[in-house]
This record gives sequence, C-alpha cells and structure tokens, in this order.
Amino acid sequence: MTGAPIRRLLVANRGEIAARILRTARAQGIECAIVRHPSEEGGLAPQLADAVLPIDGATPVAAYLDVAEIVRVAREWGADAVHPGYGFLSENARLARGLAEAGIRFVGPTPEVIELMGDKIRARNFVVARGFPVAPSAIEADDPDSFAQRALAVGLPILIKPAAGGGGKGMRIVRDAAVLDAELATARREGERYFGDGRLFVERYVERPRHIEVQVFGDSHGNVVHFGERECSVQRRFQKIIEETPSPALTPEKRTEICDAAAGIARAAGYIGAGTVEFIYGADGEFYFLEMNTRLQVEHPVTEMVTGFDLVAEQLRVCAGEALGYAQSAITTQGHSIELRICAEDPSQGFVPATGTIHLLREASGPGVRVDSGIHQGQRVGSDFDPLLSKLIVHGRDRREAIARARQALRDTALLGVTTNTAYLDRVLGHPQFAAGDYSTAFLDEQAEVLSGKDEVLSLDLLMTAAALSDRQLVDAAASVPAIYAAMGGWRN
Repeated sequence: MTGAPIRRLLVANRGEIAARILRTARAQGIECAIVRHPSEEGGLAPQLADAVLPIDGATPVAAYLDVAEIVRVAREWGADAVHPGYGFLSENARLARGLAEAGIRFVGPTPEVIELMGDKIRARNFVVARGFPVAPSAIEADDPDSFAQRALAVGLPILIKPAAGGGGKGMRIVRDAAVLDAELATARREGERYFGDGRLFVERYVERPRHIEVQVFGDSHGNVVHFGERECSVQRRFQKIIEETPSPALTPEKRTEICDAAAGIARAAGYIGAGTVEFIYGADGEFYFLEMNTRLQVEHPVTEMVTGFDLVAEQLRVCAGEALGYAQSAITTQGHSIELRICAEDPSQGFVPATGTIHLLREASGPGVRVDSGIHQGQRVGSDFDPLLSKLIVHGRDRREAIARARQALRDTALLGVTTNTAYLDRVLGHPQFAAGDYSTAFLDEQAEVLSGKDEVLSLDLLMTAAALSDRQLVDAAASVPAIYAAMGGWRN
C-alpha cells in the first residue's frame, strides 16, 4: 500500500498525543479512529475521533501494549495506517511488522531500523562503526564474567543502562565501586521488568552534562534532513519536564556540528519518518551519542513553533510515500520556544501521581501560546496511565520573551480538583540559573530545596494570617465570649 493516500488512520494511543494527531489528520480529510479501554472516562480524543474502538486487556495499560489486539482492531476497522504516537508501542518492531503483514502502514520507520536503534548496544556499535562520537563504555555480552571489572576500567563515575531501555528506566549512576554489584543487579531486574530484557552495558558518566537532542526526518526516497536541536536538560529522575529550542549552551559552530552528526546517523540507518538522535553534551564542548528514539517525541511542538512545520503532517506525507520535497537549506528557525509538561502530581509529596475530578479548567491563550491538551472540565483523572495532562508551549522573539510568556501562561492556567505541578514549573523558570541558561541534567536535584516552594507556602500562610488579623469583625468575633457563658456573669469555680 506504499504510495497510496491515507484515507483511514487508527491512532493507537490516548491523551494529549492522540488529540494532537487527530487534529492534524482530520484537517487533511482523513477519517480517524482511536482505541480505548472500557475503563477509561472522558478525554478530548474520543470527542475528536470519527470512531472509538474498544480494546481489551488484563489492565488498561496492557491493552495498549497488546500488539495482536491493536493489529486486530486496525484490520477489522479497515485502517490504511496506524499512528502509534509516543510511548506504548511506538517503538515496537513487532507492531510495525504485524501491521505490514496485514497490509497496513505503520507511521514510522521500518521494523529493521526500530530493532537496530531500539537495542542500545547494537545502536551504539552501529554509530561507532561509522565514526560518530560515543562515550567510553563496556558491554556485558562481550564477556559476562569480566563485566564488573571492565565496567570499573571505564572509570568512575559510570552509568548503567539496560540494553533495551528507554525513558530513563533501569538507569543507575555509580560513583562508588563498593556498590557496583548491587546496582548492576538492580538495573538488571528493572530491565527485565520494563523491557523483558536484562542485558546491560555501562558508559562513562559525564558529570553535570547537558542533554541535547536533534529532530531528524527521512523519506523512502533517501532524503534526510534535520529540524535543529532541542535542549532537554531539565530532568527529574531521567524524565524531561521542560524543553526548549534553541539550546542556550550551543555556539553556532557546535550547533552545526551536532545537527550534522544526527542527520548523518539517520542517513546511515536509512531512516524514514520522524526520529530523534540524542546526545550527552559536556562542559568542555564534547558530545557523545546517547540513543535514537524512533518515534515522535513529547517535545516536538517546540520545533514546530520555531520552524513552522507540522511534524505530524510530515509523518503522514512520508508514510503515504511522498518525498520530503525540500532541502536542508529550506528549514530555518525563528525565535525561541519552551515546552512545559503539566502533570497530575504533587511536588510537595515527592511528585506522587494525583487523582481527582477536574472541576474547573481554564487553559492559557494569547500571542505565542499553544496548549496541546488531552483533558476537559468534568473529567476524572485516574492513576492507570502516565500523569501527563497537557503541554504548554510558548514562542517568543528571544529566550527572555519566551520565559516571560511561559511564566504568565502558567499563571493564566487554572485547574481545580486535581493537584498539578504548575507552581513548581514556574519556580524552575524563575530560578536565576535557568534564566541564565546555565544548567545541566543535575539542576533539579542540586536546587531541590530552593525549588520545593516551602518558603512560598510559609509566606502565604503568614499573609493569610495577617489578613485575617486585620479584619476587625473577625478579631472581635474570635475574642468575644459566647452568650451562654456571658450570661453567667463573674462566677468562678
């Protein structure tokens, strides 16, 4: 079916990314359906889709991870193509292969490329063989018996990673040789739990690094371009919460170097569709290949804001067999963009997921403000899925204006009934280090006390107390003797 227009698209996802894909696809006249577990309530995506197709599983998450179930639903509905969004099965070669066998297109790269880049060890070896920079490392499979010794030979600190990992799961930083064996065992268990694969490798951990990723795009005609880089260093437990472009860390020369390297890796892999090549960037200006994500990223909107391209529309064109139709020189950027991930979580309680009903929802708007949302007023927010509710994206003429707009947009956002991290995000944006662009992946941990907001809570309590004490009626009422006791006069026991 390659080369034919997409007429019926199944979005095998939920929440804000499903809604975002549906808007673009329907604007192109494509009939759209989404999958949905019966236990789910509310959400914008079902309102935007032409059809809502039930999927079954032992748990809601299990249903979205069931390759056979997704292929069955796509076939029965008569889908021309399936868009996996991000997360769930978005980087699953079995899904891409199963759909191909059913005559249905997968909006993404080939199964072979997904398998290559999804295996961190294979991907690393592939990149090394083609002369791109990688950090010093040791691979368990090379000689399991000597793995611990070879890991130490890399030089502390080191970072342990599952071979099939992603999203920060199973990653462990080791600075003390005495805990290496225990951390290897923990990482192996987590790799088996999250990915069904306990293979490990370690690499030199760059202290206080920055996390830079490059948006790449390829078509089935051999064309590959990049859409610039994104700064993703504001992370908590290896999970990004704020992204921006361009990166405040890169000089024009380094920007060209790192983006050309990313495009070169994608070109060597024969990449088709949207992908992201990620790098660790050191204080000395050196950068190392980290991994490649073979899907659309959560933070893709910041790239859209500065380039003017709709990356989902480009995905659908390429999936339909079209050529990109433009060269690298046609992709230019203007201004600065920042994305904030608004999550149902309580920063004051260790960022535990929050649940409840959204009683009031007012999302920000105005010049340079975009909201990619998956929620609506009256919706029940549960704990079955990731706590991401929406993404607040802003654009400004420069970084200073973008930060100002982001902070104002956060203050214009009102969501009652479910605890969110909006106040925490505002504190991050207001921190002097962030304002100066001088931060690393360790930023949130290093500034945890400052960003906790405890002083603000105390100040608010004091202000409320002062306001109450300034109210004469309230003070008189608090100090007055209830009538029943006043009637007793001056009696004493």
